[in-house]
This record gives sequence, structure tokens and C-alpha cells, in this order.
Amino acid sequence: MTAFIFDLDGTLVNSLEDIGQACNQTLAAHGYPVHPMPSYRLFVGRGFHKLVCDALPAGEAEKLPETALASLVAEAKAWYGENMCVRTRPYDGMTEALCALADKGHALAVLSNKPDDLTVRLIGNYFPSVPFALVRGGREGVPLKPEPDAPLDMLRHMNVPAARAFYVGDSNVDVFTARNAGMRSIGVAWGFRGAEELRAAQADHIIDAPAGLTALAEEA
Repeated sequence: MTAFIFDLDGTLVNSLEDIGQACNQTLAAHGYPVHPMPSYRLFVGRGFHKLVCDALPAGEAEKLPETALASLVAEAKAWYGENMCVRTRPYDGMTEALCALADKGHALAVLSNKPDDLTVRLIGNYFPSVPFALVRGGREGVPLKPEPDAPLDMLRHMNVPAARAFYVGDSNVDVFTARNAGMRSIGVAWGFRGAEELRAAQADHIIDAPAGLTALAEEA
């Protein structure tokens, strides 16, 4: 059996506009300039706190008192949590590819740097028919990607060695996560960052469509 652990945003779902709208709403409410949606392609991927810090004007996050910054992060997260399924959609062919992998007996899981409660809700909403063994987001006390702690713990629960596992994602963070955990990496060119970043990070495989997952599974 081979395990496939998936990133969420930019890999399974196109969630950029809902994420960007949540940040822009928060920024505007506090008098900060907002960003065009494509700018958020470079902000996502390292957790909600980092997202808000990067969206603030340069140097602003460092100037703010810790409590004020925490309040902004909580506000953006709350706004996102109430509006995260407005424009978000699974990428074409993704559900079919996931079900095909499951039908072949491969173990499937999701690991995101998005807060855990939001990750679980999104997967339940958009992939109710996919038999994921585990779905996890960012959790208190567990280092975020690209640290290997979370994926290695998931593999232990699935009883799959790292050498028999892929981490699938759209950014260099995901490639580094796979490498740090001793897994193979699959970069998805349809995501937020694009093939160039994945090549620069030396992803083991880069695919252009979800159907490419089943082809790699057959070779594994």
C-alpha cells in the first residue's frame, strides 16, 4: 500500500478568493491597504498568522503589540470561517482521482497549515465521498509544515513507511515537507505557485492534472 498525503489550498481546492477576501476585509476594517487577489498566491501556505503578517504593510506586523496582532489574526480567521465556501471549489477531476486512488487500496490523508477546525470543515464539505484516513490542519503544539513532525505522525497512524508515501502540494513548502519527512514529493502545476517554483524546489514529480496521480500510483 502507498500513502498519499495532500496539501489543501491550491492542491485539492481553489480557495484563493475566499482567503483573500477574508484578509482584505480585515485590512480594510483597520485602515490598511488591500491586495489584488493574485497577490495572495504568495501569502498562503505557512499558516494563518503568517498570512496576516505578510498581508500587512511591510514592517507593520513587527511594530504592532502582540495582542493587537493576535486580534487581527483572530478577526481574519473568524471572517474566513464564516465565508470560506463562497467561491472555493475543488479542482476539476480531483474527486474522481482521489476516489480512484482509494479504490486501488491506497491510503489517503490531508495535512494543511490552515487551522485544524477549518481544514476538517472544508474537506467534509467538498469531499464527503472520499475515504480519507486522516484530515489534519495546524494544531497547537505541532510544528507547521515544512517541519516533518505532523506528516510522520500521520504515517505512523496509517502504518505506512515514509519510503512508501507521497506528499502532494503546490508550493516549495510542500516539496520541503516531503523531503524533511523522507517522503517523495508530487508538485501540482495547477496550484497557486506554478511549476517553476516546484522545479526550483526539485520536486520528485510534477503533474499537470489530477489524473496524473493515478499514473504515479501505478508506478510506485
